Amino acid sequence: MTGRVYLSAPDVGPVEERYLLDAIRSGWVAPLGPSVDAFEREVAERAGVAHAVAVNSGTAALHLALLGVAVGPDDVVAVPTLTFVATANAVVYTGAEPVFVDCDPVTGNVDAELLADLLVRLRGEGRRVGAVVTVDLFGRCADYASILPLCADHGVPVVEDAAEAFGATYRGAAAGSFGRAAVLSFNGNKIMTTSGGGMLLTGDARLASHARYLASQARQPVAHYEHTDVGYNYRLSNVLAALGRAQLRRLDEMIERRRQLRDRYAKLLAGASGVRILGDGDDGANCWLTSIVVDPDTAGWSVGQLAAHLAGRDIETRPVWKPMHLQPAFAGARAVLTGAAARLFETGLTLPSGSALTAEQVDRVFIAIEDFLRGSR
Repeated sequence: MTGRVYLSAPDVGPVEERYLLDAIRSGWVAPLGPSVDAFEREVAERAGVAHAVAVNSGTAALHLALLGVAVGPDDVVAVPTLTFVATANAVVYTGAEPVFVDCDPVTGNVDAELLADLLVRLRGEGRRVGAVVTVDLFGRCADYASILPLCADHGVPVVEDAAEAFGATYRGAAAGSFGRAAVLSFNGNKIMTTSGGGMLLTGDARLASHARYLASQARQPVAHYEHTDVGYNYRLSNVLAALGRAQLRRLDEMIERRRQLRDRYAKLLAGASGVRILGDGDDGANCWLTSIVVDPDTAGWSVGQLAAHLAGRDIETRPVWKPMHLQPAFAGARAVLTGAAARLFETGLTLPSGSALTAEQVDRVFIAIEDFLRGSR
């Protein structure tokens, strides 16, 4: 056994090296530059939107998107409880209050019926709902056929958190193309990476222009440094954008490798009682991470036992996201709950899913799971 098997390590090679060297040799090593401009155009084209603004993280993109739809203090924002903390943090940055919504137990994405009930209740209370944030969990798009008309009826803008879903589709439309604005993440563990980085996507030219302005410290277009607004240092490096351009050229290949891995997990676990793949059957998913859900009473074992078994063989796993309403940072926050997200947190486990996994590493993972299943019988 050689080396740790990681959940989703960066997948980089000669193509990325060439693009990075070209960017460095061009002299454009500071934030912004021709690689940033090209990266924005290429990502916008891939997502089928008019405008893209490259920034230094998906969290920064979320913050700018919420500001762009005029979320501010005294507003409430509906947020899925089953998500990474950045989704909720970005709401707090604006001064608004996140209200957490439980998930569909089959997909892990936000429960559209619960969301509908919440919007009616908030309207009855006279609260201003600044936005609904959706999350395309683990690379699987939310139920936009239900959510978009619902939010339109209430006059509430949708911000799509597609941080985990670049390359996915929903009914033929690309992740990142839904709502007034959407965001992508290019963190090191994502489907494609710029080391650290993100992107705001929108069809609204004014929203994109304002985001670009705020991301550059809200500097006025004069020779000296003039600022009439408080801005942010959210710009993306030209060098990192070059890395992203190389990754974009390999995106379909990397998605296909993750899909093949998910299919292999599905075949391995097909005969295991009480085990399913979270959200399985969505052909539009980008298969960023493969998570299984285990009913311990039916299976005869728990995800904690499998995780411990794999950890003993130096194979990384991770529970699904701990729901926001259970996070100490959001203790006391308002939430509408069915218990679905909490159950997924208790019974879900994310398995190694990266496109950079070698054949030897993949075999190690599958042999270890097969050994565990035999022992559990």
